[in-house]
Amino acid sequence: MRIDILTIFPKIFDSYFNESIIKIAQTKKLLELHIHDIREYTENKHGKVDDTPYGGGPGMVMSAQPIYDCLQKIKKNNSGPVIFLTPSGEMLTQNKVKKMSKLENFILLCGRYE
Repeated sequence: MRIDILTIFPKIFDSYFNESIIKIAQTKKLLELHIHDIREYTENKHGKVDDTPYGGGPGMVMSAQPIYDCLQKIKKNNSGPVIFLTPSGEMLTQNKVKKMSKLENFILLCGRYE
């Protein structure tokens, strides 16, 4: 199984994936895990990946360009579905994870903002 994770905080995954059952799965070649820093795909010289909402209002939204560019590169090696993780989405339950485990590969897009 191949899982690609898109995030603006890639270092968050370092300790967990290197010290857990996920590490064992990688060692046994049961899991191929790739973490992608969305900031590496921005065209903004400051690495900015967010912007103000279209039409104004409070808060920030993720810019589409770096996410799109990152996904285009990943899709060359991972044709699985893209699963968007967001605070306002459905709860990730054990039953959903069991269904995901049957996929050959998938992509997780880690949302930062609501």
